[in-house]
Amino acid sequence: MKCIILAAGYATRLYPLTENFPKPLLEVAGKSILDWLIEDIDTAGTVDEYVVVSNHKFASHFDEWAAQRNASHCFKAPITVLDDGTSTNETRLGAVCDIKFAVDTLGIDDELLVIAGDNLLDFSLKTFLDYARAKGTSCVMRYDEPDEARLHKCAVACVDEDDLITSLEEKPSQPRSHWTCPPFYYYTRENAGWIGRGIDSGCGTDAPGSYLAWLCANAPVHAMIMPGRRYDIGNLESYEKVCRTFAK
Repeated sequence: MKCIILAAGYATRLYPLTENFPKPLLEVAGKSILDWLIEDIDTAGTVDEYVVVSNHKFASHFDEWAAQRNASHCFKAPITVLDDGTSTNETRLGAVCDIKFAVDTLGIDDELLVIAGDNLLDFSLKTFLDYARAKGTSCVMRYDEPDEARLHKCAVACVDEDDLITSLEEKPSQPRSHWTCPPFYYYTRENAGWIGRGIDSGCGTDAPGSYLAWLCANAPVHAMIMPGRRYDIGNLESYEKVCRTFAK
């Protein structure tokens, strides 16, 4: 299995911290966000390569970080950094195109774990990977979001009694449920190979959940109830809050 980490954003809401430094490498309680994520995934022992997709502006920061980690063998699998060639927020490829860029560049023909590089969790993703393997389908997680305003900014799913997603919409104008899907996705080998087909069929490319929304209409996708909390580091206030939380 390959793990693609989406880290090509520009994090403009975190300026000045991220004006010249990538958000996924910001320190939280003594470790970078990426170190927290990869340390956890590494315990599952199922990933044989971590692929960090960066923009051109921050690629050198990720290259330096990855070189140190690879040299010290602190993770079971090596880290590869890809530069998607963009230099501004306005010219970014978008999350779905960055996934396709990684798949095409490395010739990936494997299962995929795709995650956002700017989120932290207070539970292990091994639980999610075990769930996905048991289901045998592409999978995502879900949690109940009571805030109606936030639903308009998220991927919102409807599911049946067996966790099968019956519909999913990215940033809906009229949410059909309160089940929100965070940016942690497991794709089967077959479904990982359909990303180009999804883009050609008109699925959105900016938000990572757009491909999942298209996939749900073309293949079975299950949604596990998230067993803990997710911390989305979107602005200075949320970053300071997660630093305090993890310090405890």
